[in-house]
Amino acid sequence: MKRGDVTYRRRSPLRPRGRSAVSLVGLLALAALVSGCGIRTTSVPVDAGAAPSRVPCRLAASDVATPSPDGVSAEVYLVCASQLVTVERPMPADAVGAEPVEVARALLKEVQQAPSAGERRAGFTTAVPAGLRVDPPRDGDPAGALRLSSQPEDLSEEALAQLVCTYTESDALVRNGSVVLGGPGDYPPRGYLCTSQTKSRPGDLATPDALRLD
Repeated sequence: MKRGDVTYRRRSPLRPRGRSAVSLVGLLALAALVSGCGIRTTSVPVDAGAAPSRVPCRLAASDVATPSPDGVSAEVYLVCASQLVTVERPMPADAVGAEPVEVARALLKEVQQAPSAGERRAGFTTAVPAGLRVDPPRDGDPAGALRLSSQPEDLSEEALAQLVCTYTESDALVRNGSVVLGGPGDYPPRGYLCTSQTKSRPGDLATPDALRLD
């Protein structure tokens, strides 16, 4: 229809039809919902990290042994939830005041002993091999040195960390803040430290921090 020099055309609005309209409305609603909830969409898998440990690493009251009146006890380090945690073990009374090698042997026996049923329920294990032995120092070794039947560096990280940290709890075995350990070979003994990192991540270290003894 013309009116003067201007031509008028009737335009009908654009309307989505059928399923296309429903799909478009659904997508718009979903996008609004995601945006409104503050959720960022991603196609990359998200690593939430390792599941938290459920082991308590602590003995139940019913599993704690009551020491005898004339008995003595010592703290030894076991592995629990990839860390070193102490437990109390009874010790022979004659270990008190004994020669350092005898104290070391008594502590080694406890730390390599399989955990009790209560300790296993709490999550404790030990990595110290049953066949490991402690021998006296040789001529020329530093004062207070101990010789193991295996080279210290040949033990697993957890086993060496357990042994070093257990020995550092005994005044009879510590020399200048470290434990002096050697092996059956001709290598000289070294001084090993038990640090907070050794206790929290024993499996991450090739060996506990070692000191050269001059």
